[in-house]
Amino acid sequence: MGKLYIVPTPIGNLEDITLRAIRILKEVSLVLAEDTRTSGFLLKHLQINTPLHSHHKFNEHRTVEQVAQRIEVGESVALISDAGTPGISDPGFLLVRTCVEKGIEVECLPGATAFIPALVASGLPCDRFIFEGFLPQKKGRNKRIEALKDEARTIVFYESPYRLLKLLQQLTEVFGPERKASVSRELTKLHEETVRGTLTELINHFEKKTVKGEIVFVVEGKKKLKIEDEVENEIEDDE
Repeated sequence: MGKLYIVPTPIGNLEDITLRAIRILKEVSLVLAEDTRTSGFLLKHLQINTPLHSHHKFNEHRTVEQVAQRIEVGESVALISDAGTPGISDPGFLLVRTCVEKGIEVECLPGATAFIPALVASGLPCDRFIFEGFLPQKKGRNKRIEALKDEARTIVFYESPYRLLKLLQQLTEVFGPERKASVSRELTKLHEETVRGTLTELINHFEKKTVKGEIVFVVEGKKKLKIEDEVENEIEDDE
């Protein structure tokens, strides 16, 4: 039986691929890609000639069984996305689940993903955080934001540049204008930018410019009242 490899690819700078990832992409029988045109450019740059097949959210329900069957008869397959780690706001979960259910070995390589650099560079607490990915564009969006209002951990979102101002305005209404946040865009690319401030300050900043590039938005969690902290400390001392 073969193996399924989950292989992260650069989110911008092509130097951000590991030597191990290059080796695996050369050794496997097949590479599954979210967009064969984007991934074809990367493989050509890396001088990799492994066959490339399409695997994206519109066909993954139809193809997972076929891929699993190929692995069961001895082929090893690598799954990549357009950028970053497959399965993180990209196709991958269905194929991994299918392979796990069939007893096929799955190995995920460490590598590039957008939200970790943005979180660490935000200046907000990163010892405990939650990753929300993309919020619903319409139905359920406000409900999800309301559910996060009292979250004490740092919150990380992905967002389109076209909806950034909308997100900032919605969070200001629910979280309050003084909540601190950070917006990172074009990570690892030539025009990489991270802007930090309160939600109000970020709105003022981005209202004055055209925003391009994928966005990672990091917002601080709700601060506890001082009296709540004192009560918790007293309980811990008693224990």
